[in-house]
Amino acid sequence: MREVLGYAGQALFYAVVVAVIGYFSSAPAYQQVPPGLAQIKLSFRHGGERVEDCRKLTQDELQALPANERRPNTCSRERVPVVVALILDGKPLYSAVLPPSGLAGDGPSETYVKFLVPAGHHALEARLRDSKREEGYDYEKVADIDLVPHQSLAVDFKADQGGFLLR
Repeated sequence: MREVLGYAGQALFYAVVVAVIGYFSSAPAYQQVPPGLAQIKLSFRHGGERVEDCRKLTQDELQALPANERRPNTCSRERVPVVVALILDGKPLYSAVLPPSGLAGDGPSETYVKFLVPAGHHALEARLRDSKREEGYDYEKVADIDLVPHQSLAVDFKADQGGFLLR
């Protein structure tokens, strides 16, 4: 009798565990984006121009270098910071000066940010400066977008593909 009660208790315990796991596998429902909102993600990795332009070495300078270090040009490794701005419906959504990565400041600048915005029609402007100029932007994209609830719009930057990409 005791053995039968032990098996029944074990079966009841397993049934409760399975029921709890079954409940939490389907409820409560998880929503990454709250109702009525959409998500805009800005994500890129891009290197700015070099701080100093490359300079061609003279013959005397080349001769002064060891044979294994001779190269026709000398270039600074350091890069300028990348300036980026994201504007939604005429209001700044994101603005940053992104320093170059790396110990010598010679790597790409990078960012990844997410914004929750109301679903609907919006005017989106994306701007980026990766040069030594003090004002203005080197790349600009203006787009009218229609966001549906729970949509995730990715804003990426690829200089070799013309600038900002909306996906």
